[in-house]
Amino acid sequence: GFTHSYIRNGYEWDVGVHYIGDVGVKTTLARRLFDFISNNELQWQAMDSTYDRIYLGEDSFDLVAGRNNLRDNLLKRFPEEKAAIDEYLFRLGKVADAMQHFTVERMLPSFMAKASRLVRERTMPDYFNRPTRQVLEELTSNQKLIAFLTGQWGDNGMPPAQSSFLIHALIAKHYLYGGYYPVGGASRMAETIIPQIQKNGGEVFTYAAVERVLIEQGKAVGVRMKDGTDVHAPIVISNAGVFNTFNRLVPSELVDKTSYARRLNKVRPSMANLSLYIGLQDTSENLKLPKTNLWIYPSERYEQDIDKFMDDPEQDFPLVYISFPSAKDPTFNERYPNRSTIEIVAPCPWEWVEQWADKPWGKRGDDYEALKERFAQRLLEKLYEKLPHLRGKIDYYELATPLSTQFFCWYAKGEIYGLDHDPQRFEQNWLRPKTEIEGLYLTGQDIMTCGVVGAMIGGLMTAVTIGGVKALPLAKKIFVG
Repeated sequence: GFTHSYIRNGYEWDVGVHYIGDVGVKTTLARRLFDFISNNELQWQAMDSTYDRIYLGEDSFDLVAGRNNLRDNLLKRFPEEKAAIDEYLFRLGKVADAMQHFTVERMLPSFMAKASRLVRERTMPDYFNRPTRQVLEELTSNQKLIAFLTGQWGDNGMPPAQSSFLIHALIAKHYLYGGYYPVGGASRMAETIIPQIQKNGGEVFTYAAVERVLIEQGKAVGVRMKDGTDVHAPIVISNAGVFNTFNRLVPSELVDKTSYARRLNKVRPSMANLSLYIGLQDTSENLKLPKTNLWIYPSERYEQDIDKFMDDPEQDFPLVYISFPSAKDPTFNERYPNRSTIEIVAPCPWEWVEQWADKPWGKRGDDYEALKERFAQRLLEKLYEKLPHLRGKIDYYELATPLSTQFFCWYAKGEIYGLDHDPQRFEQNWLRPKTEIEGLYLTGQDIMTCGVVGAMIGGLMTAVTIGGVKALPLAKKIFVG
């Protein structure tokens, strides 16, 4: 998935693991999960205490590690908003507490889940699954404060007027104590996890495309590979996402007999993006590359800026995210001496590149390459605005569009977060590990939330659902410690 890295022209970039939260101490759920699946081999490096810097035009605000540190920073900037800031931080915790009930509910049998939902709806806060902007505007009318608090909206792909406060709160709390990067780069995730899979009798195959799920008498019994090989198994688990699973992998005649054909209309694919990968022939230290992510917005009017961009791609990017992976990884200079890397991410609707979707990767024509170059130059200018000393020092760059995401990660419209994280998505009780089709289970970011940790928790949910009572000791070990 998006945890892989790739190497080109003597540089290495991650493609999705820009930073991870909640792994600074061994007692968090995220850290316990990573330690469990990597046998404690995966190590973490803290970013700067200012892990994210939010720019609104010429104005900026630093998100700093630590709840009290963040509170103090907010109060310095907005002293008149003390009540709103304290209530906001309180609500982050309340949503996290309610989310535990929500997560367990998705693992229960359907009849028990219905009863659980009734209890949850009576006890959870009324702001749990309402639009983020709506919830924050109940606390304050200060639009700049709201913009700084929601400046990480790119981490779920939806601006605050559209996203559920649930996903906003989970992400904000996830990074409350800072950002971390895997020592050795994103590829260390696979390198440390695969041996544990093999040790327990499993195996991992790459470049092995699944053509469809094999169904016999209404039950999933295995998969057919693209080369025609059939692999039989008592259980099939799909982490390809619900659209791929039910529109491409499960036979349509079976899907039509279930409720999925109707239910898929209630969710939408998430945002697609441009990614600019940059290489420089010098160390991160010499180039003064920060261990801080930069979030660059034209203004605090997120939704209006998006609308302008969607209507006219020549308008300013409504969001530009800049990450410095070589500065975050303490082993990078050992592995790639006197080299460093930068990544820039910005939105790009699938429709803007769809006309080239039927062309082969790497051979989509001069007009496509010209479009990519225009976008690349505009993104480079965003970098130079914040770090002008880098102008003239770029050795290599290449731009990926949503077509690259489609090609490498199999998402039909180049979406990077699976499903949109709006309130309606979290009302879909069918987004759970167990499907209506016997023997077929779902996992990954579509059954709960996006991101590496969201997908990993999805894996835990699926394991517990399949294991039932037998899985309870494992679940207790991971959840409780």
